[in-house]
Amino acid sequence: MSRGAVRVLRLGLCPYTEALRVQERCVAAARAARPGPVPASSPGESVVLSEPADPVYVWGLRGAPEAEAAARLRARGAGLVAARRGGHITFHGPGQLLAFPVLDLRRRRLPLRAYVAALEALVLRLCRRFGLAAARALPPPFTGVWMGDSKVCAIGVHCGNYITSHGLALNCCTDLTWFDHIVPCGLEGKGVTSLSRELGWHVTVDHVLQPFLDSFQEVFDCTLVFSEAPGDQESRGASAECFGKPSVQPPGA
Repeated sequence: MSRGAVRVLRLGLCPYTEALRVQERCVAAARAARPGPVPASSPGESVVLSEPADPVYVWGLRGAPEAEAAARLRARGAGLVAARRGGHITFHGPGQLLAFPVLDLRRRRLPLRAYVAALEALVLRLCRRFGLAAARALPPPFTGVWMGDSKVCAIGVHCGNYITSHGLALNCCTDLTWFDHIVPCGLEGKGVTSLSRELGWHVTVDHVLQPFLDSFQEVFDCTLVFSEAPGDQESRGASAECFGKPSVQPPGA
């Protein structure tokens, strides 16, 4: 039985801080939807999708970089942002799909650790759709999705009053050299990779949007509706067909 509608807000290429602002409006809308049933035309749950327009280093609740390290990162032309999520410092930038699901775990009867596992399962399904059978999730305390010892998708979430925020960052065609200047997610001796590197062709964020949406619907047992902003009464369609289905095959295949 479906758990109802989840509103999709596709921001496209936009600053990371703008995606955070949209996410916070979605969190407020999800809290306002309580108590009682939520009509299908105005779901209380959302997922915000974006591609960072500029390079930015983001850290979670485990602490900011020291002043000298922060100055070095700024000197490379990157922004620095603190986020209310778990995890250490990581990088967000062009060529990366950011997904911020705003879901009600109490309504879904889903423990937080099971929610993180569901995000991993979502990305694993996406990877299978691209033929990456070797993609895997590691046992706790590791999170994310890995190819060997290199992470292709990072996961860092926040949950307040059972409402989730933040989520995952999937490297599609990200410039991985940005990760060379930090210890990504605080994991010494681990690497970072991308779908493009693993598949051997240029995989853009647009290529992965429809497979991501298909996988999201399957894992979270929902119907997707499309909207310009949280709280909109009009949707842009009743299914993931609104975005078309980009090929997951390399050009010329």
